[in-house]
Amino acid sequence: MDNPYSKSLEARILAATPLELVVILYDEAISAVRAARGHLAAGNIRERSRSVSKAVNILIELSRSLNFDAGGELSLRLAGVYGFMRNTLLEANFRQTDDGLATTEKLLMSLREAWSTVSDQSMSASAARAVASLPAGFPWGTVHDAQPESRSWSA
Repeated sequence: MDNPYSKSLEARILAATPLELVVILYDEAISAVRAARGHLAAGNIRERSRSVSKAVNILIELSRSLNFDAGGELSLRLAGVYGFMRNTLLEANFRQTDDGLATTEKLLMSLREAWSTVSDQSMSASAARAVASLPAGFPWGTVHDAQPESRSWSA
């Protein structure tokens, strides 16, 4: 049996602008962290770990989508925040504590709100130039990861 949510998410992704894709990733990360918090409270270790892994993988994808050539200082700062959140999630999962999950959820919500605002605003000339400088298929185009073992790839 097909999952209607999966089809809805797929349709949303296929119709999304590059900025909307980033917001979708934040939505999915927030959902995964919230699920992890619920599983932690319920004592569901396997499900908690799966949810944390999903959130970490989304943060890795967000890190890989950063364009350090066009994004400069902002990309560097976001890479640092994404790394902090990944480490915080993994530590919270290991220690089985809610603090790191809650901290990450708040950070994700703040970042999601900022990206959503940018996505929803009518494009100014500078915003249009910034979007135009993104690689084709952003965030899935040319990819850079702030981690030493990073690889660049193209879709």
